[in-house]
Amino acid sequence: MRMSLGENVVVTLFGESHGPAVGALIEGMPPNVEFDLEQLITDMISRRPGSGLASKRKETDEVDIMSGVHNGKTTGMPILLIIKNRDVRSKDYSFLPYQPRPGHVDHPINIKTEGAADLRGGGSFSARLTAGLVAAGSLSRTIIPSEWKVEATVGALGGLEGEEGIALAEKARKDGDSLGSRVDLVISGLPVGLGEPWFDGIEPALARALMSIPAARAVEFGRGVKAGTMRGSQHNDTWGQDMSLSDGADGALGGMASGAPIRVRITFKPPSGISKPQETFNQISGEIEELAIKGRHDPVIAPRARPVVEAVARLVLADLGVQGGYIDG
Repeated sequence: MRMSLGENVVVTLFGESHGPAVGALIEGMPPNVEFDLEQLITDMISRRPGSGLASKRKETDEVDIMSGVHNGKTTGMPILLIIKNRDVRSKDYSFLPYQPRPGHVDHPINIKTEGAADLRGGGSFSARLTAGLVAAGSLSRTIIPSEWKVEATVGALGGLEGEEGIALAEKARKDGDSLGSRVDLVISGLPVGLGEPWFDGIEPALARALMSIPAARAVEFGRGVKAGTMRGSQHNDTWGQDMSLSDGADGALGGMASGAPIRVRITFKPPSGISKPQETFNQISGEIEELAIKGRHDPVIAPRARPVVEAVARLVLADLGVQGGYIDG
């Protein structure tokens, strides 16, 4: 099984939530690119667990760069990033694999691997592995042109914005439950024509990558599903005299950047790991029984998914940039 993103700048994730470490291998980074350690630290802190509406798992998320960087610059060789797991509680998952958790991948991956998979804390499917994505995305900042802007914000928690959404998430946590959420992404400053037709288009590439983030359930571009209720005369974007598009126009046409900002909404399901008792089948007793999960989990995903969304978007842009000749590979 592969866990890789990209064709030109390739990022391969590895590790398990309760294994020794997680991380990423980056291939295709050009040589002699300045490495920004301070930016890497900042990006890793932004998704680190342990505070706010996050899991209470305490991880430092320090990144060990094992290869591909020398004297502060990339060498052009594969870059290996390792992030050690320092706060695991594997005993919380002693019921696996015989009582698969509702909403989790426990049963499918156990069948696929004939019982070989490490299921503790979600194993290789855990959001813990997004630490490697954020680290790789941070390094990709160094090759993306400065005018290519990527900004993600928390759009809504449980359908509510701001303090109301935060209060709703806190209430869900107190109830031993969780809450759905949304991250809003804006990409601007791209050169007109970035991307390829059809399957290698900028929107298909972004959609595939963003939907790979754990718990992502929908990705909408521009007007999204609302477009299904509109007429063409309402939806069509107007070209101005300087060939700029009207406000709110689609940021990609035919798979290529149009010059307008690309606006994306990523909807996340409520985290499946909740302490509220749920029913599941116990394969030992042969009965449907209640299961209360003891692991430490986020009550809502968007706050810590925000930097992951940005990282994934940057990795896609870096890959398409090299492919299209906008970035030297």
